[in-house]
Amino acid sequence: MSYTSKLPASWNDERPHRKVEIDLSSPGLAVFELERLLFTGKAIISHADEVWPRLYIGDQQSAENLADLSKHRFTHILNAAHSKRKGQPEIYEGMNITYMGVEGQDSCDYDMSVNFQAAADFIHRALSRGGKVLVHCHVGVSRSATLVLAYLMLRQNLPLVEAICAVKNNRGVIPNRGFLRQLIKLDGQLFGKHH
Repeated sequence: MSYTSKLPASWNDERPHRKVEIDLSSPGLAVFELERLLFTGKAIISHADEVWPRLYIGDQQSAENLADLSKHRFTHILNAAHSKRKGQPEIYEGMNITYMGVEGQDSCDYDMSVNFQAAADFIHRALSRGGKVLVHCHVGVSRSATLVLAYLMLRQNLPLVEAICAVKNNRGVIPNRGFLRQLIKLDGQLFGKHH
C-alpha cells in the first residue's frame, strides 16, 4: 500500500494561479459545473493521497493499515464514516493517534454540513501543532473529501472552486450532489454570492 506525496517543497509558498471561473449563485447549475471540474481530477491509484501539506484523504483500508499509519507517523484520524457498530478508535490504542468520528452517510439527503465546523477545527488543531492527518471514509471520494473541502474553505479561506482545484490534482474526489449543494451554501456564507 502506498501513500503518495507529490507536493513540491515550495508548494505552500504561493497560491497556484487558477483560471477556473464558476458562478455559484445558482446552485442547481453550479452542481453540474462543479461535477465537470471534479471529473478532471487525478485518477485514484493509492489508498491515501496528500491533498494539502500533511493532510491526506484516504479509504477504509488506509485507516486500518496500522503499520503504514505508524510508518508515516500519522497523529490524527478523522473518520467521516464512523459507525457505532464498528469500534474503530480501539484499534489505535497505544499509537498516539487522536481520533474523531463523524457518522456521515454518503447519501444526498444526509446533512454533512452539521459536521463542517467541528471537523475543520479538528484538522486545524492537528496541523497547527505539526501533526499529520488522515481523513477517510469508505472509499475516500465523497464524505472525507467533503470535510476536507469544508476545512480548506473555513480555515484556509479558499473559495469552493479553489479548494476543489487544490484537492483534485492530488486525488480525484467526487462529493455527492447533496454534499456539493451544502458546500455551495457554505461558499455563499463565507465569500458572498459572488467572489
